[in-house]
Amino acid sequence: MQNSEVFLDIFQILILLITLTLLTKPMGGYMSRVYQGERTFLAPVFGLLEKLFYRISGITPDAEMNWKQYAFTMLIFNFIGLAVMFAILMLQGYLPLNPQKLPGFSWDLAFNTAVSFVTNTNWQNYSGESSASYFSQLMVLMVHQFLSAATGMAIVVSFIRGLARRTAETIGNFWVDLTRTVLYILLPISIIVALVLVSQGVIQNFSPYKNVQLLEAISYEKPKLDINGNPLKDASGKQLTEKIIVKEQTLPMGPVASQEAIKELGTNGGGFFNANSSHPYENPTPFTNFLEILLLLLIPAALTNTFGRMAGNTRQGWAIYTAMLLIFVLAVGALYLAEYSGNPLVQKLGVHGPNMEGKEVRFGLGGSVLFSASTTATSCGAVNNMHDSLTPLGGMVPMVLILLSEVVFGGVGSGLYTMLAFAIIAVFAAGLMIGRTPEYLGKKIEVMEMWMSVITILTSGVFVLIFVSIALLVPAGVSSMSNPGPHGLSEVLYAFASMSNNNGSAFAGLNGNTIFYNLTGSLAMLAGRFAPAVAVLAMAGSLVKKKYVPPSLGTLPTDQLPFIIWLVSVVLIVGALTFFPALALGPIVEQMIMQGGV
Repeated sequence: MQNSEVFLDIFQILILLITLTLLTKPMGGYMSRVYQGERTFLAPVFGLLEKLFYRISGITPDAEMNWKQYAFTMLIFNFIGLAVMFAILMLQGYLPLNPQKLPGFSWDLAFNTAVSFVTNTNWQNYSGESSASYFSQLMVLMVHQFLSAATGMAIVVSFIRGLARRTAETIGNFWVDLTRTVLYILLPISIIVALVLVSQGVIQNFSPYKNVQLLEAISYEKPKLDINGNPLKDASGKQLTEKIIVKEQTLPMGPVASQEAIKELGTNGGGFFNANSSHPYENPTPFTNFLEILLLLLIPAALTNTFGRMAGNTRQGWAIYTAMLLIFVLAVGALYLAEYSGNPLVQKLGVHGPNMEGKEVRFGLGGSVLFSASTTATSCGAVNNMHDSLTPLGGMVPMVLILLSEVVFGGVGSGLYTMLAFAIIAVFAAGLMIGRTPEYLGKKIEVMEMWMSVITILTSGVFVLIFVSIALLVPAGVSSMSNPGPHGLSEVLYAFASMSNNNGSAFAGLNGNTIFYNLTGSLAMLAGRFAPAVAVLAMAGSLVKKKYVPPSLGTLPTDQLPFIIWLVSVVLIVGALTFFPALALGPIVEQMIMQGGV
């Protein structure tokens, strides 16, 4: 790999970080105005629509909710959506916009998929182009990519109100927060992005799939099978084969651009195609690759500025942003170095250079590494390369980003409220060590806040370890593993880390479409999404009632560099204490084997 290519990769990373930082302030300011009910430039376009929705739905926008009402409404809304999705996926074969006549999903796959999209996970145990009709892609999957993202953003805004309000009983109105998120933030940006993607070659149509003649026929040998699917052999025991000649290829069609936009913007990750963002119909050019990475990070980063503005101290928002950025830069650097170093087993064969297995040449090493780090840092799950083909230490980087409770920068809403839970724990721990009053933004941190913060941070990690242990002990779990040893462990660990933390990307090599993995994965996704969400709302309800305490000499400054470093340390320490043994038995051992160390 030439030095010029390395320079271009580093330049691309720097441009992304600079662009993201420059957009954080204006985007964060705009969202703070939306959530505080201030007039924005989109009010003439969506204001009447917002009022019409409230009138039709019987919602009183000025009637705020306490945390229990907010949490109950959020849960009911999402579980009704889950039931509707489940029904549509089961009945897909009888519904319109199905030119390929695709049948309905099996009950366990339909349940897993419905849970996946309602929890903003978008874990896919199915291949989109061969399993989901256009109706399902649009009315089930894409709709809930908007709604699940809006749910996470509504929760974090209610939590910010709990911190920012001096004394109150309510934390907002879920319906209003949800509606404003969709109308003023997600929908307009998605429309613009979809048009840009179409201009770059991303398809958007309702055409049946097209059979295209190949310029040159392709032939290959296929094993002969009996009626039971068993290989046929001759008298000498040699496998019988037959020559297959392929003269045409089926090209899938569909409304891709509209789903691709919200897939990235809402940190969803569910691809229209099985190959996700490595498919040229989803991500055709280096420009779209850069744009999609930027979209992944945009809202999670900008919400830190929204937090600072609504809390009345923008320095607090920049402190959180800086902590997230530090971990992200470390992750990108570690992943790039691991992949740039290449595979020593391949190098022994005389092939030198970076590890490009499983990566798209049109994106190169830099575009692939940046996408992998961004999608696992933001709880998205979209991929433009095969994570299973990363080097062991390279694959450990996205795995660790997921296992750190998705806080760098995390999912839309969920990343920030989880990082704020870490901040509360950091404040409490620092207060104990240096004798300072445990306060955050003028609110005393007491037993209730600590319990809810612990639940927010550790729930997903506990379920990861529980389900990985079960999967490695029962035949139904082990039988789906295609690789033995430490790599097989990495695949199972990555799968449950992805589901429990609502990421959605996969390490591959694991057959997840079984009743065992569909059901255990569904439980992991539900617990990983809604247990922390309810805990955060309960914490908001506790904080909002507390009187504001002005800063004093005994107050720990939480908007300065020492606290930023301490917060980063707390995040890394919690992750290391929880998952180091599992990582040591998986990717670390595999790296040692690859290097010839054991």
